[in-house]
Amino acid sequence: MARREYYHHPCPPRPTIVAPSVFAVVRDDADRILLVRRADDGFWELPGGRVEVGESAVDAVEREVAEESGVTIKVLHVAGVYSDPGHVIVDTAGEVRQQFALCVHARPLSGVPRPDGEETREAAWVAVDRLGALAMHPAMRERLERALAEPDHGHVG
Repeated sequence: MARREYYHHPCPPRPTIVAPSVFAVVRDDADRILLVRRADDGFWELPGGRVEVGESAVDAVEREVAEESGVTIKVLHVAGVYSDPGHVIVDTAGEVRQQFALCVHARPLSGVPRPDGEETREAAWVAVDRLGALAMHPAMRERLERALAEPDHGHVG
């Protein structure tokens, strides 16, 4: 079964859990954004993923970004909190979850973007003026656009 996302779909499956996840809006000195391209659906997104038991949100996002993109980061501050019950994800194991996503602003410390070959098939620095042309899930695009529009303020939604 392939991973599926439902975003304000008229008949989504019923979630059985709320799963915390974290994503990073990483900007380099050239004002480019670090993005990864998912291996399963081909969409571009902010690097990130689930918070594991025994892990802080900061530790989780630093681990996920390094795993998915090869870039190590330093978290700066919260960009937004997203807990929309209309956003349901069915993963490859069949788990149906409502995502609870924390997005953070971060800066890169080291590394050259490279995909992990499992979850991500591409990783790249993308100029802000090229973001609109990339295939991206609507929920992820909303998070990115809000973070770019108000880089010094967090969003709760």
